[in-house]
Amino acid sequence: MLKHTLSVLVEDEAGVLTRIAGLFARRGYNIESLAVGPAEKEGISRITMVVPGDDRTIEQLTKQLYKLINVLKVQDVTQLPCVERELMLIKVNATASGRAEVIELAQVFRARVVDISEDTLTLEVVGDPGKMVAIIKMLHKFGIREIARTGKITLVRDSGVNTEYLKLVETVNSHQ
Repeated sequence: MLKHTLSVLVEDEAGVLTRIAGLFARRGYNIESLAVGPAEKEGISRITMVVPGDDRTIEQLTKQLYKLINVLKVQDVTQLPCVERELMLIKVNATASGRAEVIELAQVFRARVVDISEDTLTLEVVGDPGKMVAIIKMLHKFGIREIARTGKITLVRDSGVNTEYLKLVETVNSHQ
């Protein structure tokens, strides 16, 4: 099932997030990722949600969201060229013998070491969701103790440049 990314602008008032979460819960839909913060105008917040579902389901959810008080705009940005980012803190086992390898991996992923102890390293990773999956996969062999992730945030690219398309073109060209 496709995961859709919804960008929702709401009036920044108490209870808005509760009403949105309640709407999803009543209809039995899961929110896989949720990030909320102030938007470009004072008194307005942007909620970015990742929701599994087909196009018809997302269309129905969008209509339901618009019926909620305080919801100003709902946009499914899944197929639009976007800049996507996520922040993750990940605590990994790192004994003296494995520490150098963990730090080397962190450098490859442009992650920063933000805490160190005798037997762990905590890394800060910023990037697109694919980067998060990749670094978790690479660090798994060391033993992951804890992970905290913000959830995806996204803005539509005004340039119209679709980085996913560019990655595909680069892959095709490199194989020719």
